[in-house]
Amino acid sequence: MSSDSQPTHAGRLLERARSGSTESLGHLLQLYGNYLRLLTVAQLEQRLRARVSPSDVVQETFFEAHRDFAQFRGTTTAEFIAWLRRILVNNLYRVVEQHVLAEKRDVRRELSLERLATALEQSTARLEAVILDPGRSPCADLQHQELEVTLADEIASLSADYREVIILRHIQLLPFEEIGQRMDRSSGAARMLWLRAIKQLRERLDSIGMG
Repeated sequence: MSSDSQPTHAGRLLERARSGSTESLGHLLQLYGNYLRLLTVAQLEQRLRARVSPSDVVQETFFEAHRDFAQFRGTTTAEFIAWLRRILVNNLYRVVEQHVLAEKRDVRRELSLERLATALEQSTARLEAVILDPGRSPCADLQHQELEVTLADEIASLSADYREVIILRHIQLLPFEEIGQRMDRSSGAARMLWLRAIKQLRERLDSIGMG
């Protein structure tokens, strides 16, 4: 069944939001909360996460998206997600500017909006590669962006340790030795934690027909 002929739940909400329904816009934004939070966590350094709540960054993104929705010119959920991510990039950049660059005013600024946007693109691409079968037929899948959002929702439903090890391994691409150091475990224990996390995530995806 074509996704073009059968609008998704998000697609219907977007249509209503574009017709002026602020309630539908609110529901639409909430669909992407876990997705944006996962991207935020992946981009904030560990020490920065102790000072800045990823949820606060996401809420600020939601606030700005709600306020500026009249400026959104797209018509698809893919365009809406891309628009949300641009707002998120700007908010992440402000956070880094306030908490990191302000402490290093004598150091040449190395971070740019383009670099941050590229990092977000890479994190998004890795989401899909976490555990999904690379041999699956794309025609049978959800739309690419929907799949990423659903995967982020399932990762968010895992325990804190499972979420952390998946982010460190698959999104930040760290070796198990460094993962172990960050999580106060041996590299072997970090690997075992990762295996259990992946097993549980696969089971969750299988239960909703995405394994």
